[in-house]
Amino acid sequence: MAFVSFLIPCFVIGTDIAFSCQNAADFVGASSPGDIVIGGLFAVHSEMLHAEEDPVKPVIQNCAGFEIQVFLQTLAMIHAIETINNSTLLSGVTLGYEIYDTCAEVTKAMASALRFLSKFNSSEDAVEFKCDYSDYIPRIKAVTGASYSEVSMAVSRLLALQLIPQVSPASSAEILSDKIRFPSFFRTIPSDFHQTRAMTRLICESGWNWIGVIATDDDNGRFALESFGVQAMANNVCIAFKEMLPAYLSDSTFHTKVDHAIEKIVKETRVNVIVVFMRQFHVLKLFKKAIERNVNKIWIASDNWSAAVKISTIPNIRELGTIVGFGFKSGNISSFQDFLRNLHEKPIQNNKFLLEYIMLLSVCAHLEYHDFQTCISNQSQDDLLADVENKHQIWRDDFLNANIEPGFIHSTILAVYAIAHAIKGQCKNRNCKDPSAFTPWELLEELKRVIIIDDDKEVKFDSNGDMSTSYDVLLWKEIDGHMEITTMAEYDAEKGDFVFEDEEKKKDFLDLKKVQSTCSQHCRPGQMKKVTESPHTCCYECVYCPENHYSNKTDMDYCYRCNNKTYWAPINSTTCYKKTVYFLAWTDWFAVFLLLLSAFGVVLVLSICVIFTKNLNTPVVKASGGLTVCYIILFSHFLIFLSTIFFIDVPTEFKCKTRQAVFGISFTLCISCILIKSLKILLAFSFDPKLQNFLKCMYKPIPTVVTCTGIQVIICTFWLIFRTPFVNQNFSIPRAIILECNEGSIVAFGIMLGYIAALAFICFIFAFKGRKLPENYNEAKFITFGMLIYFIAWIVFIPVYATTFGKYLPAVEIIVVLISNYGILCCTFLPKCYIIIYKQETNTKSAFLKMVYTYSSKSAGSAAVSQVSLDSKCSSFPGPISDSCKTDKNSVNGNCHFQVPGQPLIKGEVPPKNAARKRVSSI
Repeated sequence: MAFVSFLIPCFVIGTDIAFSCQNAADFVGASSPGDIVIGGLFAVHSEMLHAEEDPVKPVIQNCAGFEIQVFLQTLAMIHAIETINNSTLLSGVTLGYEIYDTCAEVTKAMASALRFLSKFNSSEDAVEFKCDYSDYIPRIKAVTGASYSEVSMAVSRLLALQLIPQVSPASSAEILSDKIRFPSFFRTIPSDFHQTRAMTRLICESGWNWIGVIATDDDNGRFALESFGVQAMANNVCIAFKEMLPAYLSDSTFHTKVDHAIEKIVKETRVNVIVVFMRQFHVLKLFKKAIERNVNKIWIASDNWSAAVKISTIPNIRELGTIVGFGFKSGNISSFQDFLRNLHEKPIQNNKFLLEYIMLLSVCAHLEYHDFQTCISNQSQDDLLADVENKHQIWRDDFLNANIEPGFIHSTILAVYAIAHAIKGQCKNRNCKDPSAFTPWELLEELKRVIIIDDDKEVKFDSNGDMSTSYDVLLWKEIDGHMEITTMAEYDAEKGDFVFEDEEKKKDFLDLKKVQSTCSQHCRPGQMKKVTESPHTCCYECVYCPENHYSNKTDMDYCYRCNNKTYWAPINSTTCYKKTVYFLAWTDWFAVFLLLLSAFGVVLVLSICVIFTKNLNTPVVKASGGLTVCYIILFSHFLIFLSTIFFIDVPTEFKCKTRQAVFGISFTLCISCILIKSLKILLAFSFDPKLQNFLKCMYKPIPTVVTCTGIQVIICTFWLIFRTPFVNQNFSIPRAIILECNEGSIVAFGIMLGYIAALAFICFIFAFKGRKLPENYNEAKFITFGMLIYFIAWIVFIPVYATTFGKYLPAVEIIVVLISNYGILCCTFLPKCYIIIYKQETNTKSAFLKMVYTYSSKSAGSAAVSQVSLDSKCSSFPGPISDSCKTDKNSVNGNCHFQVPGQPLIKGEVPPKNAARKRVSSI
């Protein structure tokens, strides 16, 4: 197969100094031979110096800003490899390493990655370009690193060409979980998805929703900011401002943008919580400026700097406020601490990082702790060589141990062990002392299946290449005048919850809630948010929940509507109340009053019935139509009074259907009987032949009553079948439910009442015509009065019923029923009862004969004027004369035919008094 060689150039700075790159070997920061070599990429320096010459040449420059924490990670990798080599894990196979400094620059990291891709045992470090790398054996089998996600993204794309496994202990960007773009990338830490979710959970539980975010303007910062923004939006947390700082300290705008970020923090007085996604050296610069401006906030630290000792030792760091952050879960690193104590005994020939650290100790040893640390960070490699002359080498054990960040150390050791276990899997049936025993892509497949025991727990990579370990929630506390980084809680990434070891640490967590960081005041229960013109949903006004709505939590976006019409809520309510159900109850005073009236009516009916029964054979009772008719009318009145009880208490389907039917049919029966009486009275005392003929045709008592009542029965039957009344809940009153009967059909209800009114009107007309009857027997006049009372009551009822609502609506109908019933009952029977009880002398046959004779004499005299053709004997008869008497010209010997209604024809001469007796008996 044809191939092309690519040489890794080594650019020379120009002077023969220790840190210059003279050849490819000089590019390596630390190395050790072994049967299988693992590469390492760490940002031991925070920046790469840039040449000021013009034109700029493609020369790899030296770096500045020695990072103790990252240097410790390189030592952790070396310690892990040495521990594995001294163990039986790989059965005699030794691991070697080549560790390179990326200087936090993608460019330099790519140069290191190119050397990783170079062919094994190539004297010229050549990278062969092939279409198929299945059998290609590169210089290294796997890579540990890099320190920053931006660097890991670039390196991973390059390593993916040969599917070389890359296990990072620090790169947490969520995008690196994408196995399509980064197929060979693994990490021993969770992705930023879990970190940003944990941050958002902390913010929400603390009651904050108005925060600021500061991030570095690189891939890691942008992806972290994007992930956090999604989580914040999902949890109703608003970002008041976002500030992006340049990724490199050498950027000319860096200090200007730091000043602008601090100015923004100072100006936003309502923002008291700042989330920071930045590298340690960025945070160091930002905090120093913030201390100068007396900024006091709550700072939420990302995993990158949450345990940074060099930041916690900044002078006056306590003035910044409270710092709480999320760090990777640490394990037992005691063996590494022992390794550091013996580090001064280690050879430094193949470890330029250790050599540089020893030189830094010599240069900066005379300074206090923080100044000592600053001195180390600020030294460039060129300056160091100049300053180190005539300096004695010294060693400080305490400094390295004091700067350990346990989470990063643990994840670095875990990364090395993951690779070692994968190698062990490949070496089961192979001679791994031969570097060509397996290829990197085979190791990659083995790495996906690796299970490691860490602190007695099994850990492995998930399908995204991530280890879902938990986070330590770190709180910076001042103890004995020094800022200590303490573990406040543990965040369980799987459950999404915080776990506290004891109540004291939980108290520290609760103390965070005392700080307010909201755009608007919290809306209390009973209120809801009203969005203002601000584009942020966290900026709002609190308004009261309207009527029939409630809110039972703080900061609700809307008020809940009471779940159905049976509940109500006042304005500014925190709950719904069950509506009071109203109906005309038995215990209501007005209902009791109406029931007493009905009961009195029943007693009155029974009393009249008793009076009439005892005076059965008296003229007054006989003149009332006889006991049968009176009983029917009184029974109708009894049913009408009884129907009022169906209007009271809880409405039911039975009551709603029964009350109108009983009332309508009973009233119709009553009016029908009274109509027959009116016809009989008019017929008995009428002297108009035409009217009398008409009345005789109409006067058929039983068929008339049955027909009139039957029509009402048909009306009510159709009503109950097709549009039956039903129980209705009336919600027209806001806080109450009125239980009432809906008539089903107003039209049917109107037809029923209209039919009764029509019968009453006919009865009224007939009774009105007989209003001038004898004084002691003026029943027609009283019937007229009774019908007038009925009409007045029901005419008034219609508008009152139409405009009345509430529980007293049935009472309106009861009142009109009672008025009309009492009116007809009293006008029909009380005058007769009065005569029976108080005027017994007029309740005799002779008294009635005399009254009829007197009335008939007057009526006959007026009739003679208009009927001169009649025989004088006939005309002298008192009372109305039958048609046969008036028209029979063949009457003999003064005889005429005399007939009264309901009696057989009487022939022959009838004395006036006998005629009166006949009239009385007919009446």
